[in-house]
Amino acid sequence: MRQRRGDGYPEFASTRAGHLYRSACLLTGGDTHLAEDLVQETLGRVYLHWGRVSRADNPAGYAQTVLTRTFLAHQRRHSSRRERATDVLPDLPGSDTSADAPLRLTLLQALGQLQAKDRAVIVLRYWEDRSIEETAAAMDTSSAAVRTRCVRALARLRGLLGDALSEYAPT
Repeated sequence: MRQRRGDGYPEFASTRAGHLYRSACLLTGGDTHLAEDLVQETLGRVYLHWGRVSRADNPAGYAQTVLTRTFLAHQRRHSSRRERATDVLPDLPGSDTSADAPLRLTLLQALGQLQAKDRAVIVLRYWEDRSIEETAAAMDTSSAAVRTRCVRALARLRGLLGDALSEYAPT
């Protein structure tokens, strides 16, 4: 019997939406509104192909790839007219104000200063813990390009952070 398009999709979307949102926030450098838009577009695209995606080995990986490619496409379309209302993240209701919040904000601010592809490679390699080959497939580029971009992006990130992380290091 043929599976209907929506079978299992609501459960998938509800369990993956939070993870996709966190990844999107990192990709966008903390732009929560754009992150929400990217997640919505990603879930819409996954739904359109759900019959095929649900039978795949890794639907979550597919959704993450769609999110990354959606982000990169958005960056290409809007690279010349980038506006940011503020570089300060709002306090989220019910959010944990733990001791690592300043560290997270410092890292998020530094990520926001990287180029879109540099952010994507950092998020995929170190947040998503993907291999070089998986990152290359998600970004539709070669493994060598991912290695090169990763080295350069980490160097740029270190330069942006400078001594900012030393105050958060355990004593």
